[in-house]
Amino acid sequence: MRFAVLGSGSQGNGMLVAQGNTRVLVDCGFSLRETERRLAMLGVHARQLNAVLLTHEHADHVHGVALLAQRYNVPVYLSHGTASGLRKPVQAARHVRCGDRFDIGELQVSVVGVAHDAREPTQYVFGNGNRRFGLLTDLGSYCPRVLKHYEGLDALMIEANHCRDLLASGPYPWFLKQRVGGDRGHLNNHQAANLVAELGWQGLQHLVLAHLSSKNNQPRLARDRFVDTLGCDPAWLQVADQASGLDWREIA
Repeated sequence: MRFAVLGSGSQGNGMLVAQGNTRVLVDCGFSLRETERRLAMLGVHARQLNAVLLTHEHADHVHGVALLAQRYNVPVYLSHGTASGLRKPVQAARHVRCGDRFDIGELQVSVVGVAHDAREPTQYVFGNGNRRFGLLTDLGSYCPRVLKHYEGLDALMIEANHCRDLLASGPYPWFLKQRVGGDRGHLNNHQAANLVAELGWQGLQHLVLAHLSSKNNQPRLARDRFVDTLGCDPAWLQVADQASGLDWREIA
């Protein structure tokens, strides 16, 4: 199993998970043309996609999905709430619920409900019968139920959206600061690092920090918080950025 990131941040999100000949895109927050370009940089054509999974209806996660699904006849998996929040409905929609488990080709998919300011937000854990990869972005808090889904992973991509101090002193208006930093907003560096500490990280082959805010965070601050909390090697931590995403990572 392997994964890659098209880009991660408030200007657009998308990531790939692959097993054998199965390729799944999670979120499509770029225009169709930009999605095609970023897929090509990873050696993938949109016609090779077996499915698109959506996490929630915010524009930085769904901007190009309707055109992508229409042009390439790709099925789109999403919750009923996410579907109701889309400005442009997608064809071949397949509705999922929190707790669902199903197969897409050679990939096993588990659906996880999270606390975020969207209508029915979901995250996903992928498996191949031997290894497991977890995606956990766009949530403001977590509970034991969420932790249970992410135990025993071989790789994890988790959001470290903002630094608490930078958010507090930054340019956002007060209501937006409250929204981002609230229980249904985004995890800050401390929260994300503590979550990984609770899960245990020693068994992870890859730990990727994602969805870093360009205004309220810095890669150095996120890395430092994780190193201080986990005691891990800074060079081992990986960051998926907005411009270039992250190249393929193998889960052996």
